[in-house]
Amino acid sequence: MKQKIKRAFLDTEDGQILYRIGGEGEPLLLLHMNPRSSDEYRELMPILAEHRRVIAMDLMGFGDSDKPPRMYTVADYAKTAIALLDELGIEKTSIMGNHTGAFVSGEIAASYGDRIDKLILGNVAGFGEGGQAELFRRFEEGFNIKEDGGHLMERWLARSRYVGSAELNHRWVLDDLKCFGHPLYAVWAVGNYCLDAPERFRAIKCPTLIIWGIDDVKEFEKLSLAKAGDRYFLSQAIPHGKVVEFDQGTICMMNQIPEEVAQAVIEFLNN
Repeated sequence: MKQKIKRAFLDTEDGQILYRIGGEGEPLLLLHMNPRSSDEYRELMPILAEHRRVIAMDLMGFGDSDKPPRMYTVADYAKTAIALLDELGIEKTSIMGNHTGAFVSGEIAASYGDRIDKLILGNVAGFGEGGQAELFRRFEEGFNIKEDGGHLMERWLARSRYVGSAELNHRWVLDDLKCFGHPLYAVWAVGNYCLDAPERFRAIKCPTLIIWGIDDVKEFEKLSLAKAGDRYFLSQAIPHGKVVEFDQGTICMMNQIPEEVAQAVIEFLNN
C-alpha cells in the first residue's frame, strides 16, 4: 500500500517552513538541492515511508518556505533543520541530503553529531577555488525576470537533455520560478562553505553512505563547476564512508530512479 505523504508548516523566528511527512518508525530527514524543494523527493518518499518515518523540508528561500530575512549560511540551514526536528520531538535521526542538501546534512553531522544516527550524502561536488568562483559568478548573475518572458524558456531548456519528461521538467521550472527575483541563497551559502567542507566533514563519525550519479558528476565538469576527480575529497574526509555509484544517475536521479536509490538507502539504514 502506497504511503500517504502529508504537508505541514512550522513557524520559526525567521519565517515559515514547509515540510512533508509520512510513514512510521525510525526517522529519516531529507534535504534537497538548489534550486529545488522537497518535491525532489516526491517519488522517493512513499518508498522510504514503507520503512521509516520520512520528513522532507523546503529549505528557507525555496519551494513554499518563506524567504529568509538575511543571507543564510550552511550553518543557518543546519540550525533550521534542527529546529524542525525539535518541533517534531525527534531527538536522533538519520539524514539524507543531495547537492546543497548534502552540504547541509554534512554540517549537521559535524556540528550536531549526537543528533545523527546515519548519514547519506548525495553528489557532494568538490568545487575547489575555480568552482567557488563560478558559484559566486552565478550568484551575482542571479535568476532575473525578463520582460519578454525569455527566462521561462531558458529554465525549460536548462535540463532538456536529461530531465526525461515534460511533467518532471515542469515541476523543476515551478521550483525555479519561486526563486526568481530573490538572491540565490544556497549558491551563496555553498560558495562560502565549499572550501571549508573537507575540514568540516572530517568531524563526521557516524556511519555514512556516499551516493554518486556519474552523469551528474560529468555534467558539473562540463559546466566548469567541479572536476569529476575532485569529488574524491569526500571519501578522503570520511574514510569510513561506503560508496554507491549510479552510472546513469543525472541531476534528476532522485526523481528518475527512486527505486534504485531507495534500495541502496534502505540497505544501508538496515545494516
